[in-house]
Amino acid sequence: MPLIRSFAGLRPKHAIDVIAPPYDVLNTEEARLRAKGHPWSFLHISKPEIDLPVDTDPHSPIVYAKGKENLHKMLAAEILQQDAQPCYYLYSLTMDDHYQIGLVAAANVTDYNNNRIRKHELTRPDKEDDRVQQIDALNTQTGPVFLTYKHHPDIDKLVNNLVKQPPEVQVTADDGVIHTLWIVNDLEHIKTITTTFDNMDCLYIADGHHRSAAASRVAAKRQADNPQHTGEEAYNYFLTVIFPDNQMQILAYNRVIKDLNGLTSEQFLHQLANSFIVIPSDSAVKPQQNGEFGMYLDRKWYKLVIHPDKVLNDPVASLDVSLLTDNIFQPILNITDLRRDKRIDFVGGIRGLSELEKRVNSNEMQVAFSLYPTSMKQLMLVADAEKIMPPKSTWFEPKLADGIVSHLL
Repeated sequence: MPLIRSFAGLRPKHAIDVIAPPYDVLNTEEARLRAKGHPWSFLHISKPEIDLPVDTDPHSPIVYAKGKENLHKMLAAEILQQDAQPCYYLYSLTMDDHYQIGLVAAANVTDYNNNRIRKHELTRPDKEDDRVQQIDALNTQTGPVFLTYKHHPDIDKLVNNLVKQPPEVQVTADDGVIHTLWIVNDLEHIKTITTTFDNMDCLYIADGHHRSAAASRVAAKRQADNPQHTGEEAYNYFLTVIFPDNQMQILAYNRVIKDLNGLTSEQFLHQLANSFIVIPSDSAVKPQQNGEFGMYLDRKWYKLVIHPDKVLNDPVASLDVSLLTDNIFQPILNITDLRRDKRIDFVGGIRGLSELEKRVNSNEMQVAFSLYPTSMKQLMLVADAEKIMPPKSTWFEPKLADGIVSHLL
């Protein structure tokens, strides 16, 4: 079976009334406020607890049932409609002066299982369970997995020709990001895209490890329950948007810490000197290269530069997020489990350095660190080595919209 294939997408008749931020970007209260007065917002499907009492457990069976009910209501009202034939879709995102365009496609679960679609993160069983129950209840994949590939001149050329046609959808979301969609239904174009991607060595997951893991679990269960299984069924594929690596935008994923593990600021700064050159700064520090960090402590900024001998020749250990953990968080602050330790929090780079100052100045946190973004090359090296990045290593912007295209099973 091919690495990717076209599919008959489920799409909104009027995208402006429907599309919403990804389900995991907003908490329940934020989603409730965002959907207020918008009866056809996709949040009623992706976060259906907003239509239930405030104290409802978001993982209760009634929540998934409510999502199914809301989906069927939107289908009955023809707010959502399925395309008549399998298509590919081109999907562009424009945020300020950044532009990227990718392919909406169904990707092969088997290729995910055998690591041709490569991973770089661990998944949590509880988050996988949530997505499995959501997919099963809706019989639909609604949250696309964000994939990337090593840019390919043939794909670039074809895409550039196809987007000369008027788009099917163009809508500006609440955050100012412009979402544009073209339908690719010409059989020769579909064949060319399928063949070109199938000749690639691999694809890489940028964001959506839990969604892809859940799709794999759903496929395994349905295959086991289907004595007539052929491999052609829709459940053997999962919803993706695939962008070339040279268009991807990764922002920093910064860190804030609640305390100094019993140290005074002076003691902490003294210990930092074992691994870093510590340089006071009169202004906020936005790192300009790997191995360089900003630190905000006692309402003062510092630039930290890692000693070269602390940088190991390893795709994971050499990441800036690892350098902080291995040289500050673990040995000095005794933070050994970034996934579970409540003393550390993570701030997406989209929020800016002022958010770090705010968290520290409020006394909620005691120290903050700004980082240089992880690169696509670093991500691919980790995935190629079949290794795992530390938690919160990448923050991709702009985000894909939920609801713009869904994949019926």
